Amino acid sequence: MAFNFEQLLVWQKAIDLTGIVHELTLKFPRDELFILTSQIKRASNSIALNIAEGSTGQTNPEFKKFLSYSIRSAIEVVSCLHIAKRRNLITEQDFQIIYKKIEEILKMLQALKKSIN
Repeated sequence: MAFNFEQLLVWQKAIDLTGIVHELTLKFPRDELFILTSQIKRASNSIALNIAEGSTGQTNPEFKKFLSYSIRSAIEVVSCLHIAKRRNLITEQDFQIIYKKIEEILKMLQALKKSIN
């Protein structure tokens, strides 16, 4: 692997999440395409993108700032999941699967952020 972030398990899990969210949104109705579909996909992508951007050539304080952006994006995905569930766009099972994955990613992001001096 050519870049440091590619070795981070949290980045790998965030990339996996983007695929899961993409597959989930394929089931959303067309009228949500530029609303919730776009929002949840951008937020899930942002988790991995901020990890990558912050890890390469940044100072530790800058990397921590980008990890904070990733954390915020993960929380945004959770909010989008709640909206999707309330609008009956996803099942409780889909909600729980993704929710648990985001919980894991959040714990990893917080631990990584805490470990950086």
